[in-house]
Amino acid sequence: MEGYALRQQQLVYSRPAGFWRLGGSWYLALFLILACFGAALFLDTVTLEARRDLARLALGERLAELDGARSEAAVARQLVRDASVVPYQGPYLVVSIAERRIWYKERGSVVFSTGIATGSGKTLVKEGGSSFWKFDTPRGRLSVTSKESDPRWVPPDWFYLEHARTKHLALLHLARRETLVLRDGSLLRVEGADVVRRYPDGERVVLEASEEKDIIVNGKLLVPPLGTNQRRFDKVLGSHRLNLESGYALHGTNRPETIGQAVSHGCVRLVNEDIAKLYQMVPVGTPVYLY
Repeated sequence: MEGYALRQQQLVYSRPAGFWRLGGSWYLALFLILACFGAALFLDTVTLEARRDLARLALGERLAELDGARSEAAVARQLVRDASVVPYQGPYLVVSIAERRIWYKERGSVVFSTGIATGSGKTLVKEGGSSFWKFDTPRGRLSVTSKESDPRWVPPDWFYLEHARTKHLALLHLARRETLVLRDGSLLRVEGADVVRRYPDGERVVLEASEEKDIIVNGKLLVPPLGTNQRRFDKVLGSHRLNLESGYALHGTNRPETIGQAVSHGCVRLVNEDIAKLYQMVPVGTPVYLY
């Protein structure tokens, strides 16, 4: 846009006489009147909430510009410049990371709005710096790819690393076809969908794991293989989940006291009553604007 404006400026300056002979003064005056009127009308009639609504609508097409607009004034200026952008016209969700709030809109009206919890912004670095996780709620345009009721959470690797560091333990990874011999002579392995422990006397114990209960063997925190029941947790995601791209989601929580805070690992949390309402209202394919 800046390059285009510069070329236009050079073109006008190179032929000033022709421009004014063709009625340029009238065009310029009309342009200034319309520009001033349009800007004044925009700033006078668009409330703070409406400006945010417009920002959310424009977000899907102007990600780079709007992501850099850190203040409401910057957003307003950007919208004036990009007023020709036609926004998405169907129902959509809007997530304000700063305000920690979500809106669902249909035909220009707010159908539902509530408070949320968002990403903490913290960084977790793996030993040796080989990889790291940044727990931010993403900005941009995503969409609802699927919906679930009573979802089960599959904890990622960072979950075990966080817990191990909190308890000052090393990690012990178990592969699906691997058998670990423990200090007491018992065997640890996967049988079917479960991690089991077989003792020398023949006793077979299916191990239990949850968000609050880690499996500790040989003084280390066990990381069960994906696909096992010990790596599927109930109730962590609340009653419902709306899945987005890239592994993110809108979901319920078993910790309603965290709503309104920046405490999640990137997903958007709602209390279970609120996510249940969105589950009923929001169809798969609905755009989600996060800013």
